[in-house]
Amino acid sequence: MDTSSSTAALLELAGLAKTFPNGTLALRGVDLTVEAGTVHGLLGANGAGKSTLIKILSGALEATSGEITWRGERVRWQRPSEPKAAGIATLYQHIPLVPTLSVLENVFLAETTGWRRTRQLEARLQRLLHSIGYDIEMHVPVGDLAIGQRQMVAILQALASQARLIIMDEPTASLATAERAIVYRTIKHLAHEEGAAVILVSHFLDEIVALTDEVTVLRDGAVVLHAATKDLDEGKIAAAIVGRAVEAVVREQRPSQQNTDVILEVNRLSSPGKLAPCSFALHAGEVLGIAGFLGSGRSELLHAIFGADAEAHGEVRVQGRKIARSPAAAVRSGIGLVPEDRMTQGLVPDFPLWLNATLPYLESIAWRRVLISHRREIELARQAINRLHIQAAGVDVPVRDLSGGNAQKVSIAKWLSETIKVLLLDEPTAGVDIGAKAEILRHIRHRAAAGGGVIMVSSEYEELLAVCDRILVLRAGAIVAEREIDETNEQELILLAGGTVASGPPCSDMADTIVTGPPEGLRATSAACERATRAPQA
Repeated sequence: MDTSSSTAALLELAGLAKTFPNGTLALRGVDLTVEAGTVHGLLGANGAGKSTLIKILSGALEATSGEITWRGERVRWQRPSEPKAAGIATLYQHIPLVPTLSVLENVFLAETTGWRRTRQLEARLQRLLHSIGYDIEMHVPVGDLAIGQRQMVAILQALASQARLIIMDEPTASLATAERAIVYRTIKHLAHEEGAAVILVSHFLDEIVALTDEVTVLRDGAVVLHAATKDLDEGKIAAAIVGRAVEAVVREQRPSQQNTDVILEVNRLSSPGKLAPCSFALHAGEVLGIAGFLGSGRSELLHAIFGADAEAHGEVRVQGRKIARSPAAAVRSGIGLVPEDRMTQGLVPDFPLWLNATLPYLESIAWRRVLISHRREIELARQAINRLHIQAAGVDVPVRDLSGGNAQKVSIAKWLSETIKVLLLDEPTAGVDIGAKAEILRHIRHRAAAGGGVIMVSSEYEELLAVCDRILVLRAGAIVAEREIDETNEQELILLAGGTVASGPPCSDMADTIVTGPPEGLRATSAACERATRAPQA
């Protein structure tokens, strides 16, 4: 592909503004230029206007005023098919794929199939997989994949379209380290070798510094910073995002005396094809981290504890009492789950904020368990908004209209009742801006300090090290190592998860769960894991 036009502007925005019917001013005269052959970072806190801008560029929304110039011509897109046909592909944070279709069918969704055509598409997909160094079964239904694998399918779909501009909205938020490295290589290849342009939306500032050529920061719908990346650092970008200096997430000094009261017991919990028999205990006041690569069984373990896996077997006890194997029984016993796929599993997108925030407690706020107190529902919703600083026009706003980060806060806020003793968190800070991330992590510690227990899954091992007291490492559905927080570091956790170092003595009652080698589909080597501990090189 010819890259001689690498200095030409592919996209120019001038004075772009958007006002919604309810009066919300989402964009306030945004100017933005994206050149061919470059990676342009687009940042901002949740609610800053990023999602609105992306929806306008993808044809899902129309701007109220301002101009869009695409490849030298003024355009006014009114439906998503128009920018797509013009050469713009958008990777949304919520991954709009067809779950009943295969990987192959989703990647080439707009193309005609048939026996002969299918063979051609298989060959094209195989070449595409080889070019980015990724391996996935192309005929498996997308609905059977983990969320990180679905994200990779969405990326493959955009690459297959041969778009000239690819907008990536948090492309690595749900990916483990090995998959992130693939995305990094793909972004560089697209811009620097193929001559395309990438707009990268990410809350990971190390990604932005390492991968982008220019950075634009939005705050309250307006551009507050635009500069060449080489002239910036993470501190300057963070300050522009939140309007003040941001404290780094650092590990708190906590009392060395461990609470011996067991709040949750998991005894030989397993699920066919997903989890080997796992046993461990969670103490009151403890934050227990779960580390592992994509496909290691992290999410599956939380869902099995919560009773959401009908095939799971084993025993779960809360404060010594065995609980039945169902989500309803888990909630009644004091267990709450914040799933990784918040829009599909954690929220009802068409319901208003107040109803999403109070769904687990309808029985407790109803008179004689029949007449629900709407006043109490609104009160609880407003408490949630204030507690986690959720940015919304009001409690009646549908969750689908919130930014990704604010929707995530709602999925967490719904479990903040004092009746919840054990909180299961699957990637709780995915898609959350840097200021809110530190706030959520502090709240996790406060929940534990109040006597509850927290189990937290995170692809960000730095987060686990900063927040947790103890970490279990999963590989191929089994717990292969246990580490006290002062006994390990980020590099060792990555190597343990990849199976490239000996895991040492396993947790009690887990000797039969040890599995050697990385999970299916993960081609990690010792050198690759070691490289993954460092920020990607620009």
